[in-house]
Amino acid sequence: MVYLDHNATAPLRPEAKAAVVKALDLTGNPSSVHAAGRAARALVEEAREQIAAFAGARASEVIFTSGGTEANALALRGAVMGALEAGERIVRLFVSATAHDSVRGVAASLAETTPGLRFTEVPVDENGRIVPERFRSLLMNGKGRALVSLLFANNETGVIEDIAALARILRTEGGADALLHVDAVSSSYSPIRFSAWGADYLSLAAHKIGGPQGVGALIAKETAPLAPLFNGAQEMRRRGGTQNVPGIAGFAAAARALQANFDTESHLVAGIRENFEIALRRIAPNVVIFGVDELRQKNVSCFAIPQLQAENALMALDLDGIAVSSGAACASGKVGPSHVLAAMGVPESLARCALRVSFGPDLGIAEQSAFLASLKTLLGRKMALARGAA
Repeated sequence: MVYLDHNATAPLRPEAKAAVVKALDLTGNPSSVHAAGRAARALVEEAREQIAAFAGARASEVIFTSGGTEANALALRGAVMGALEAGERIVRLFVSATAHDSVRGVAASLAETTPGLRFTEVPVDENGRIVPERFRSLLMNGKGRALVSLLFANNETGVIEDIAALARILRTEGGADALLHVDAVSSSYSPIRFSAWGADYLSLAAHKIGGPQGVGALIAKETAPLAPLFNGAQEMRRRGGTQNVPGIAGFAAAARALQANFDTESHLVAGIRENFEIALRRIAPNVVIFGVDELRQKNVSCFAIPQLQAENALMALDLDGIAVSSGAACASGKVGPSHVLAAMGVPESLARCALRVSFGPDLGIAEQSAFLASLKTLLGRKMALARGAA
């Protein structure tokens, strides 16, 4: 298989696999006071330090979760409910129009079930980035405590948002008590700066950086309101439930490996994408590459070839042993138009042709050639059918 779907799940790094296997030999519960429990606790706390270093945060701010979806839910729902418990109601909730569905769904649910909470989607430009002046205007047009959720690296297009600039606007126009959540789940090759950004919450997932599935983290300031989704003494009483010790160990090992090789891997994937997009334009001169004029995640290319439906292309490529994703969300096995591309103003007819390739630094020339050859064959068939119909 030619695997070009790292943004869905990156292959497990050898370091992460080794850490998981080693941790599986630990029997103790991290909450137990005996020696076995203390050994498990020590591993979790060591991992907490590593994830904090990876995200530019403090270890006391790291809360381990079951993944990015839970981290996003804990951030938004935990902030709104936590503020209510403290008598400091959040009345304005702003979410990027290109946010992941795990954020959009929670935001919509909160707006329906929380009296007085107003939910606003922040529009983006044709490249998928928030327009600063539009963001400023939305913040100024209203009163009351605000919670803003921003997507650092878009999971479909790879476009990078200027979190630092938007955070400055939030602090200036949103009030001193405004809260900022950053979804950094799909940010493997873009440095994360939790403290430097002045964020209050930040979501991560292990499997996006070569760690195991089923584990993630929410970074949260200790002073930020946060009601737990699950009650319990674990994770500083901010997230109940026995910790996934092997998963956490694998998460930390993946983060450590990525940090150690960040410059080398970033350079390699940037070169791979550049060469790939040059070759792609040769076989499909009419290709549209989304976000091409903006800073993007280095290992992601989202594109559409007009009239080549993504649903058909995905099936044909899969038959050739090539794994890619559509730029559209999948539900019940059907490919629908992407809300990300719709927010960017992309016509639905073109959005239905969107494909996303995402890869790692070890993608070889032979694998790239296999994908391009398969795509070229697919385009040839489409052209032959068009000629026959004419």
